[in-house]
Amino acid sequence: MAEYTLQTAHLYGDLMNTYGDYGNIVALNFYAKQLGVAVETDMVSLGDDFDDTKYDFVLFGGGQDYEQMVVTKDLPSKAPAIKRYIEDGGTFLGVCGGFQLLGDYFVLADGTRVEGIKAMMHYTLNQPNGRFIGNVTIEDPTNGDIYHGFENHQGRTFLDDKERPLGMVKQGKGNNGEDGGEGLVYKNTYGTYFHGPILTRNGNLALRMLQKMLERRYPDVDWASRVSEIEPEFY
Repeated sequence: MAEYTLQTAHLYGDLMNTYGDYGNIVALNFYAKQLGVAVETDMVSLGDDFDDTKYDFVLFGGGQDYEQMVVTKDLPSKAPAIKRYIEDGGTFLGVCGGFQLLGDYFVLADGTRVEGIKAMMHYTLNQPNGRFIGNVTIEDPTNGDIYHGFENHQGRTFLDDKERPLGMVKQGKGNNGEDGGEGLVYKNTYGTYFHGPILTRNGNLALRMLQKMLERRYPDVDWASRVSEIEPEFY
């Protein structure tokens, strides 16, 4: 039996997992085991309640337009609890469609405007005749860390003043191909267009996020020292 346990939620994992985004939870589990921490995961999908007091990490992955539209009909019922979780400092990772749906609104390729839950106020415009596809390299402006990923998105996302980019683009297009940013950070919520998935390829970011979860759940433990002994892996 592990001495410590983290509870994670895969939000709409049966619908929004087109690019294997569940790998982000696999990566957290890989590093957590090295710290003697167990990771338990719930699927939270259509018709399920979201308990904002239960979870230490929430993953909201990407999906095709059809699946996104199915999710948008159910998501408002969970929106108040998701907003409480984010504002309380819970660790949240939104990837592609999940990233977009946390914001104000997004516009599909055909011009249809879809409302997000407005947990944050970034917004996403469309590219009627194009996509951003290819390898991406970014640099985290807060610590100089480098993250690698793969982008494949039609949307162009613009951040609100209360959000900052996860990283500045060194290769690729990023959020919109204009302002040089990729992803977002707001409190302990992260958004990104990186598939691959991001935490599998970038152990430095996985460990940083894992430390935040553990410090929030078990604040009396010196997690910084324990995490510093783990060697991150990169792919």
